[in-house]
Amino acid sequence: MIEKATIDKIFDTADIVEVVSDFVSLKKRGVNYLGNCPFHNEKTPSFTVSPAKGIYKCFGCGKGGNSVKFIMDHEQLTYVEALKWVAKKYHIEVIEKELTSEQREQQDARESMLIVSTYAQQVFTNNIKNTEEGKAVGLSYFKERGFTDKTIEKFELGYCRKTSDSFSNQALGKGYKEQFLVGTGLSIKGNNNSLFDRFSERVMFPIHNLMGRVIGFGGRTLRTDNKKIAKYLNSPESEIYHKSKVLYGIFFAKKAITQNDRCYLVEGYTDVLSMHQAGIENVVASSGTALTPDQIRLIKRFTPNITVLFDGDAAGIKAALRGVDLILEEGLNVKVVLLPDGEDPDSFARTHNATGFHDFIKENESDFITFKTKLLLGDAEGDPVKKSNLIIDIVRTISVIPSGITRALYVKECSGLMGVDEKILHAEINKILYKNKEQNWKREQKTIPPNPTGEPLTVQISDSNKYEKFEDEIIRLLLTYPNKILFTIEGSNEVAEQKVTTVNYICREVDNEIEFITPAYKIIFNEVKSDFEMNNLLDGNYFIHHENQLVAQAAVNLMAEEHSISKMWSKKGTYISTEEDNLKGVIDNAISGYKYELVLNILKDLEDKLKEYSGKSVAEEELKELYDKYMLHTQFKIDISKQLGERIILKQ
Repeated sequence: MIEKATIDKIFDTADIVEVVSDFVSLKKRGVNYLGNCPFHNEKTPSFTVSPAKGIYKCFGCGKGGNSVKFIMDHEQLTYVEALKWVAKKYHIEVIEKELTSEQREQQDARESMLIVSTYAQQVFTNNIKNTEEGKAVGLSYFKERGFTDKTIEKFELGYCRKTSDSFSNQALGKGYKEQFLVGTGLSIKGNNNSLFDRFSERVMFPIHNLMGRVIGFGGRTLRTDNKKIAKYLNSPESEIYHKSKVLYGIFFAKKAITQNDRCYLVEGYTDVLSMHQAGIENVVASSGTALTPDQIRLIKRFTPNITVLFDGDAAGIKAALRGVDLILEEGLNVKVVLLPDGEDPDSFARTHNATGFHDFIKENESDFITFKTKLLLGDAEGDPVKKSNLIIDIVRTISVIPSGITRALYVKECSGLMGVDEKILHAEINKILYKNKEQNWKREQKTIPPNPTGEPLTVQISDSNKYEKFEDEIIRLLLTYPNKILFTIEGSNEVAEQKVTTVNYICREVDNEIEFITPAYKIIFNEVKSDFEMNNLLDGNYFIHHENQLVAQAAVNLMAEEHSISKMWSKKGTYISTEEDNLKGVIDNAISGYKYELVLNILKDLEDKLKEYSGKSVAEEELKELYDKYMLHTQFKIDISKQLGERIILKQ
């Protein structure tokens, strides 16, 4: 328990702006500070910090509190842990007794994993300081790379010894539990239940979270005699380490990123170390993994400005372009710098001081769109097909930028570079924006659950009579109300609003989801869909006079029936006013009801197969595939059931 006097001192000393600025890029607005909220993804800042009141408040998500509460919310710590964090920042002594083995066992799994990771870092760091092997191998490597004692100590670098179980045995001997050694990936359990070290004979790069606690490791082998050994090996995913959400060096860089209002993005551990050593501290690395949205949002907490440093490897640059597209999509400002041939951030930083490095960046950085266009134009020169693909690629990149003004400026610039009329580029971008808007609508507004199985729902022809009434209803609605507007998707400055008609809606809810059994209905649906995609609308009259007599007769039968009152009835026995007034609901129930019955039939077949395989010698992969298929269809059935609710069924 922390004494009240110490708690009071922590609150009195803590500066809310300083505490929050470690995690959020703040701009002064009058007497307060403003920034993007770290607790929810927002584009317009609504997160306010008041130094006079010592509080923060987000007017978007409602989060608020004092400096300790901020650390609790942001780092998911307990009250006591957050007090210790703030105390450490301001060098306030908090007296604690060392945890006993019993108390250590009582820690929750996450805390135990953090503790064992910290212990591992201490062991690896001690190895290069106080063991002959560590000095001869690990320390020598770091020194050969030009890293000073200060850099080695700052980043807590280390070495895991060659003996395959050296660390594991040492940790077990100190009372650390096997489950946490294995859980963090530091140790691997062998077939004989013994433990061996994952990082044996590797130099170690601890990976820290925003608080500075060790959550994982990167290990580099120094062996050159076995090409099958991975050069770099990272900790596996665990309760405390998720590589897609972590950036190497972020703990050491966050303050400099905020102060400089810019973040340099590089690829590897040594790039970060060398740049820090050269005096450039606002740098992080993706650690060799493809850049992810979570990593980008982590940077966005501190600055909206990113400069990506590329070495001269053309293949590597092209592979990284997709990651930069993601940065643009998150609304950040992106610059790129191409280093001289044969140089990477590590080697370049070792031969330049901070001033020289910054001067080079200032003289050579360019905006990403221009850089990408010029890079790809070189490959497309003299080849119309390649140039066409380049234009499509650049248009896609521009289309992900949230700001319409920024998009327009890039279109103007790229039009000149590529020799393509601005109107053509704008038209292509609008097509992409329109399609994305439609896809977002389907994702957010869809009332009929999508089929997750990857295969259209269908049954054997022998069962067709059982489902004929569903197909009758869907095709009848398609022919009777083809151009009826069901609802409108709102537009924007760049994209016109979309009026969704019966044909549009049924086609996208049925296509690749249901395979019609009745041959005539299959022909009708495919023709309607094909002509609709070519902006040609086919209605009932077309099919009544169809050259295929089966199709013509089916259309006559459907169109001849009177349906001013819907066939769809509720369980309470009352009908739904008129069919046309409630057309979308009628369509939803017809399609969902059909999917539901089809899924029930497919599940029955899958259950029969699983029973048949029970007790038989069947390949494990075949059995797993069948079981996975069964689980997918089961989930689909549950989703449809939820959507149907008090299910409206076809009148028998």
